[in-house]
Amino acid sequence: MWTLNRVSSGFLFLALICLCFADLEIITADPWGELGRIAQGFVSPSFFSWYELLVSLLNTLAFALVGVAISSVFGLLLAQCFQHRLVRIGCAFIRSIHEIFWALLFLQFFGLSTLTGLLAIIIPFSGIFAKVYAEILEESDRAPNDALTHQAQGSFSAFLYARLAQAWPQVVSYTRYRLECGIRSSAILGFIGLPTLGFHLESFFSEGEYDQAAAVLYVFFFVIASLRFWSHRRSLLLLLLVAVVWLSTQLNLYLSTQTDLIWRFLSYDILPEPLKGAETLWQLEAWYATWDWASFLIQQQVAEGVWNTLLLTMISLVGSGILALVMYPFISPLFLNKGSRYLSHFLLVVLRSIPELMLVFVLLIMMGPSMVPAIVALSLHNGAIIAHLIGNASRNLKLRQDAPKGINLYSYEVTPRLYRPFLAFLFYRWEVILRESAILGILGVHTLGFYVDSAFEELRFDRALFLILVTALLNILVDTLSRGIRRKLRLNALPDMR
Repeated sequence: MWTLNRVSSGFLFLALICLCFADLEIITADPWGELGRIAQGFVSPSFFSWYELLVSLLNTLAFALVGVAISSVFGLLLAQCFQHRLVRIGCAFIRSIHEIFWALLFLQFFGLSTLTGLLAIIIPFSGIFAKVYAEILEESDRAPNDALTHQAQGSFSAFLYARLAQAWPQVVSYTRYRLECGIRSSAILGFIGLPTLGFHLESFFSEGEYDQAAAVLYVFFFVIASLRFWSHRRSLLLLLLVAVVWLSTQLNLYLSTQTDLIWRFLSYDILPEPLKGAETLWQLEAWYATWDWASFLIQQQVAEGVWNTLLLTMISLVGSGILALVMYPFISPLFLNKGSRYLSHFLLVVLRSIPELMLVFVLLIMMGPSMVPAIVALSLHNGAIIAHLIGNASRNLKLRQDAPKGINLYSYEVTPRLYRPFLAFLFYRWEVILRESAILGILGVHTLGFYVDSAFEELRFDRALFLILVTALLNILVDTLSRGIRRKLRLNALPDMR
C-alpha cells in the first residue's frame, strides 16, 4: 500500500544508507582560512574591467534569450504531437542530457563558437518545453477546440484560438521561468571555455582572485533579481532583437571545414574502438570485441560512476526536502510579518539563483574534492526552489479561527496540508538533481560526469558518448520512477484548501 508516510520514510531511510557509503571527507587543510579570504573578497569586490565584464554579460544574456526563444518554438511544435510514443521518448532523451554534455559534444567540431553555446541550450530546452507545454495544454478545456474543429475552422486555427488562448498565461509564465534557467545555463557554459560570466568566475576563483570573482557573482545576482522588471513582452522582444544582432556578429560558420569534421565525428570518432579497425561494420569479430570493450567500460567506469551519481542524488534529494520544510515558514505570511520575510526572500533568491555548478566550485575550493560540497550545494539550491514554491502556496491556505500558533501551527495545520504539493515538487526535482549530480563530475566529484570529462580530455569520443548515453538512460529511468510514484500517491502541486 502506497502512503505518504511510507514513501517519505523509505526515502529518508535510503538516504541514510547512502550516507554510509558516500565520500564525506573534508580534505582542505585550512577550510576556515579559505572561507575568510572568500568572505573578504565578497566584502570588497573589484570590478576588474568593465568592458570584459559587459561583453561576458551580453554573451550570457544573448545565449539565453536566443536559445530559449528558439527552443520554446520547437517545444510548442513538439507539444502538438507529444501523444506519440516516439516523440515522448525523443524529448525525454534530449532533455536528459545536460547542457554541458551537449556543449562538450559540439565543441569537437564547432569549437568555442556561438553555435556551440546556442545548440547546447536549444536541444535540451526543446525537450523540456515540449513536455511542460504538452502538460499545460492537456489540462486546458478541450470543448472550445472541439467546437471550432467541428465548424470546419481548421485544426490549427482551433488550436491557436481555443486551446493555446486558454493556456497562454501558463505558457508565458513557464517560459519566463525557463528564461531564468537559460541565463543560469548560459553562465555555466563558461566553465568549459565559452565567453560567458562563468568563464571569468572559474578563472578568478581558480587564481584566488576572490574580490574579482565576487564582482562577477554580484553582476549575475543583479541580472537574476531584476529579471521580473525587464522580462515583459516589449522589453523581451527588443532584447531578443539586440541578442540576435550581437550573436550574428560572432557567428562564423566555416561550413566546408565543419561538414568534414561533423562527418568524421559521426562516422568514425564516436564508433567504439574495436569497430574503427574493422574492415566493415558487419564483421562479427569486431562486434564481439565491442562487447568486451563495453563490458570493460561498465566494470571500470560506469559502475562506479552510476553508483556515486545515485548516492549523491538520493542524499541531495532528501536534503533538499528537509531544507525546504525548514525554510518555507520564513517566507510564509502564516508565520512571519511582511518586514520579517524580506530577508528570507532575499536569501532564497540568492540560493536558487546560483547554479549548482558555481556553488559546488566555490565549496570545493574550501573543502576539497569530496561529495560534501556537492551535497550542500544541491540541497541548498533545490531546497530554496521548493521552499519558495511551498511558501507561496501557503498564501492561499485559509486557517480556521481556532487554529494553533507557532510550532503547532507548522506541525499540525499548515505542513500536513502542504505536504502533497511539497512531495510533488520534490519528485519533479528528482530528475533535475540527477542531471546536476552527473555533471558535477567535471569538477572532480567521481560521478558519471568525471569519466565523461576525462574521456573528452583523452580524445576518446567513443567512451564519452557511451557514458553520456548511460547518463541519459539513468535520467529517463529516474524520471519514469518519479512519475510512477506521483501517480501512485496522486500528487499534485495544489495545496489542500479545506
